[in-house]
Amino acid sequence: VQLQAYGGGLVQAGGSLRLSCAASGSIFRVNVMGWYLQAPGKERELVAVITNDGRTTYADSVKGRFTISRDNAKNTVYLQMNSLKPEDTAVYYCHALSGWDNYWGRGTLVTVSS
Repeated sequence: VQLQAYGGGLVQAGGSLRLSCAASGSIFRVNVMGWYLQAPGKERELVAVITNDGRTTYADSVKGRFTISRDNAKNTVYLQMNSLKPEDTAVYYCHALSGWDNYWGRGTLVTVSS
C-alpha cells in the first residue's frame, strides 16, 4: 500500500486547511485510514481515524474543529482542519491499516502562525 498526502502549508491561526491522502496498491484489505501528527521533539500521536464503514475517532484536542472523511471509491481520506491553532503545528502523516500491517505516507507540514 502506498499513501500520497497533499495539502499541508502555512496558515494563520483561525484559518483552515484540508489534507488529502490517496491510497494505491494492494488496498483491498485496508480497513482503517487516518491521520497522525508529530510535533518537534514529541512522539507521533493520533489525530483522527475512520473505518471502512465510516466510524470515526478523534483526539480530544481536535474534536469540534477537525473532520475526517473518506471516499472509498477514490481510496482517499480527507482531514478538514478548521479553527487552526499554533499548537496544531506539526508534520501530519497519513496512515492505513491493512489487516495487521501498518502503512505510512510521507508527512506533510502544517504550520499555523499566531
